[in-house]
Amino acid sequence: MTPRQNRMVFVAVVLAGVTLATALVISAIGENMLYFFSPSQIKAGEAPTGRSLRVGGLVVPGSVRRADGSLAISFDLTDQSESVTVSYTGILPDLFREGQGIVAMGSLDEAGVFKADEVLAKHDENYMPPEVAEALKMAEQGGKIVSPHAAPRR
Repeated sequence: MTPRQNRMVFVAVVLAGVTLATALVISAIGENMLYFFSPSQIKAGEAPTGRSLRVGGLVVPGSVRRADGSLAISFDLTDQSESVTVSYTGILPDLFREGQGIVAMGSLDEAGVFKADEVLAKHDENYMPPEVAEALKMAEQGGKIVSPHAAPRR
């Protein structure tokens, strides 16, 4: 091989390596994204099942159900338009209560129940997570948040 051919092979190998590394990084970022969905979007079937995501809204008054002798709890979460049942096992934040704005992280099962791995409550009376505030505002106006999984409109 001539020196020119050696350089061409070297450049091709480097380009292939950079392309492969970029593809792996993009794939890893896409798999680890934690999208937010409102209860209305979950009821509409826009949220993927079995994949990590976040859901937020207000805890429906009178919906908190605790299992005797365990840390299992379930409650309904609403955006004032639709509700979704959240199931959680663990210690809830001190600020968790009915009517409270929360964000839960976990996954949606086939039955439409959100299995939370973590529950976060707002930290004072005036704060609401931005995603929850936007979802409540959109539900109140009869609109909806654009799903990150929706096909782009043309």
